[in-house]
Amino acid sequence: MGKIKKELVNKIRRKEARITVVGLGRVGLPTVAVFADAGFSVMGVDINQEVVKAVSLGKSPIMEPKLNEMIKKVVKAGKLQATTKILTATRNADIVILCVPTPLTSDGRQNRTYLEKACKDMAKGLSGRKLVIVESTVAPGTVKNMVVEVLEEGSGLKCGEDFWLAFCPERIAPGNAICELTEGARIVGGYDSESARIAAEVFKLVTKGKILTTDCGSAEVAKLAENTFRYVNIAFANELALICERLGVNVTEVTRLANSHSRVNIHRPGCGVGGPCLPKDPYLLLRSAEEKGFKSKVIKSSGEVNRYMPRHTTESVVKALKIVGKDVGNSRVAVLGVSYKGEVDDVRNSPAMEVVRRLKGLGARVVVYDPYTDESFGAERARDVSKAVEEADCVVIATDHRMFKELNLEGIKGLMRKKPVIVDCRQVVNGVEARKRGFKYFGIGHGDCTRA
Repeated sequence: MGKIKKELVNKIRRKEARITVVGLGRVGLPTVAVFADAGFSVMGVDINQEVVKAVSLGKSPIMEPKLNEMIKKVVKAGKLQATTKILTATRNADIVILCVPTPLTSDGRQNRTYLEKACKDMAKGLSGRKLVIVESTVAPGTVKNMVVEVLEEGSGLKCGEDFWLAFCPERIAPGNAICELTEGARIVGGYDSESARIAAEVFKLVTKGKILTTDCGSAEVAKLAENTFRYVNIAFANELALICERLGVNVTEVTRLANSHSRVNIHRPGCGVGGPCLPKDPYLLLRSAEEKGFKSKVIKSSGEVNRYMPRHTTESVVKALKIVGKDVGNSRVAVLGVSYKGEVDDVRNSPAMEVVRRLKGLGARVVVYDPYTDESFGAERARDVSKAVEEADCVVIATDHRMFKELNLEGIKGLMRKKPVIVDCRQVVNGVEARKRGFKYFGIGHGDCTRA
């Protein structure tokens, strides 16, 4: 393998290695763009013909800063192509990167359907001297068991002898994908040491961050541990917000003071946890350990807190309306923001979905506005903020888009009904100023506002 390995490494270093990326979603699209921009010839593969068509025309089908411009540039330069034909793309590649989704099943297990199918389809075109990289988030043991088994069975080749394999988990967040791909550290978990070394050569050429090589099992757990830590941190922030409400202090001020300590980094509370990773990854980690007899005390409790927050938001709306003499069932409620976080159009697992549905279930007339997405979760959708708040009794700010931090409170009040209410899940509005303007203001974790 020594001579063959050297040949591939030299091709990588000269940027002559052909790369195929399977899955052109929110991870795959930035990945193809970054590798093509670095000078590699890249082929993107997706089963969605509309996505393939858009990329072939030099357009990004998703909203992500810098991505559209980069795709336009590399397609024009002939460095990026797209296709639905995974077999052909695999045969012509030196490196194949898998970026397919790995959601949870209804019972909390890893749904391996997309990854397993991609591996089966890819195996038919797999030949010796290739490097396969899995970026999709997986449960511990998936790479050395399922992935290896499917690739070997479908290709007739032996992993570690005929081809190389590594798990290099994506570490990007929507809204900052390009920067994180080109600046952030990368974990490279090899099936064996040679696989790790070759994969490390690939990522050295696209990121300025550190390359951390390890075994694939440790890399799988490390990826899940990263997001589980954030999930637990958010749960603490949410519980701290609930405590601050009872104690009559503002969680934003408490967090500001606590985070001035060099060893403290408390996250921000909100109306829940959303996105493709945080609601899923802790349970991929837990399920694997529970199957070996482990019982969680921290992670499961964190999930209970985070899942409670949409309900708490709804209860806050009911309480605030009641204080001003209104019933939620006869009220019009404007929900501002339904994406799971600010400045993105991604609504996957957004806690706003449960908030909207709970309010509708209580009989409220719910109107939604989000500048980045047309999703309304079954509620009426307004074309702008003014139309959303017109004749509303209550405004719920569910997402911290920048534009909501610049709301004209006086103008909004003039459009709303008498005794207007604001329930601010991310404290983007100045509560003191809102009260001065005549609003009943309730900020999640804003203890001063729990009083009638």
